[in-house]
Amino acid sequence: MTTERHLLGPEPDHDDSADPETGPLRRCVVTRERLPKERMIRFVVGPDRQLVPDLAARLPGRGMWLSASGDVLHFGGTDDTAFRNLTRAFARAARGSVTVSPDLPVLLQAALARRIGEFLGLARRAGQAVAGYEKARDMLQAGRARLLIQASDGSPAERARFRSGLGTELEIIDPLPREALGRVFGRDYLVHVAVAPGKLADSLVQEAGRLAGLRNRSERAMGSERTAERTAAPVNEIAGANG
Repeated sequence: MTTERHLLGPEPDHDDSADPETGPLRRCVVTRERLPKERMIRFVVGPDRQLVPDLAARLPGRGMWLSASGDVLHFGGTDDTAFRNLTRAFARAARGSVTVSPDLPVLLQAALARRIGEFLGLARRAGQAVAGYEKARDMLQAGRARLLIQASDGSPAERARFRSGLGTELEIIDPLPREALGRVFGRDYLVHVAVAPGKLADSLVQEAGRLAGLRNRSERAMGSERTAERTAAPVNEIAGANG
């Protein structure tokens, strides 16, 4: 119950499905929090009442916003309480039934990873991104880079060695594995990419932040879940003994 109440948030005292999509903040349909739209994901309802992610926030129709957080997008199937809560929240915002894919967390993460690869490809073709140990480090040392991208599965020792002497204010993201980074640059794999300042670098940071949010869960949510499991365990044992 603690986890469910935390994720659903307080009951709405108004119809926030009609909240205007203006300004820098949006209301999450699950937590009811108003957050910067850069940390959220927009959805619309398709003609068949299927929930459609709108990562670019450009599709027509009333937008419904969800926090890009593993706390609200973590469930194990259609029978999971969190999945039912999510479906009810979207139905409430859409003022009608909505079909939500049980694979939504995986689909969103895959879509964001593709989007990051697309932005990085645009940066490469525009001459705003260089790859490889020497080229990326030279760009960073010359002060011409806004962002360092490192492979999520790269060696921690190698990643740390690359960053040594580059300063502590360098912005670093690691949204993609080595092979995915390599494909963008036509190589088998890559660990280090430097990106110049500009809108593409800003977009990469934003999308990497949303992807990281979906992949991670807060200690509060995981603690509530563990508490619920410990509470349920004795009940299950008693039921088994009586059976």
